[in-house]
Amino acid sequence: MSNVEDTLARIYTINFSKAWLTPKHKRTDRVVNMIKEFAIKHMKSSQIKIDQELNRYIWERGKTNPPRKVRVRIVKDEDDQVIVSLYEDIVIESDSQTKTEKSEKIEAEDDSVPVEESRAKEKK
Repeated sequence: MSNVEDTLARIYTINFSKAWLTPKHKRTDRVVNMIKEFAIKHMKSSQIKIDQELNRYIWERGKTNPPRKVRVRIVKDEDDQVIVSLYEDIVIESDSQTKTEKSEKIEAEDDSVPVEESRAKEKK
């Protein structure tokens, strides 16, 4: 066990179905507590921090309607500090032609009509 890496990162999907058993005005608070409990259980540490982006995602729809489940990345540092953040899946395309075609489409859209002119047309 002495050859343990400095950081440990894992990806989980946390289901929040039990949050709907609590009163409506306490659901998002319960979801935040469920995330902390999940991290404590799986990473064996009591020092848990929730990333700001994940917190905004949870509170995005208000106090009564949190998401049903969320995919998170949990990272444990060498000091037993655990950071829970929102998992963003990065898709890498193997075909270089599709990348160039997409970049050409974006450039063509940027050159077509400025935003100010399109708004002026909408007002008329």
